[in-house]
Amino acid sequence: MKKIVKIVLMLLCLCNTAYQAFAQPGLSEMQQARQDLTSSFFSSLDVSLVLAAVLGIIGAVRIYHNWQMGKERMTADVAAWFFASLFMVLMGAFVRAIFGI
Repeated sequence: MKKIVKIVLMLLCLCNTAYQAFAQPGLSEMQQARQDLTSSFFSSLDVSLVLAAVLGIIGAVRIYHNWQMGKERMTADVAAWFFASLFMVLMGAFVRAIFGI
């Protein structure tokens, strides 16, 4: 009984590897995605820098407003807005590195 189970499991594993070879994404799809990203008007790095600047300006205005209203302990707000804009800058560079654009 154990031999039959082992043989069946081995046959299933062999059949599974044959089907996985057909299920892998092709290079043509990756080239198409890269071409779509490079053909756009703005690159991903430019868009991320613009979004980081917008986040920085909005954050600065909100922090200044809270500071003028006398809110205490704004360090969490400052850190949140700073790291949000830093994240956008890093994501633009990351996407550029992944797709090579």
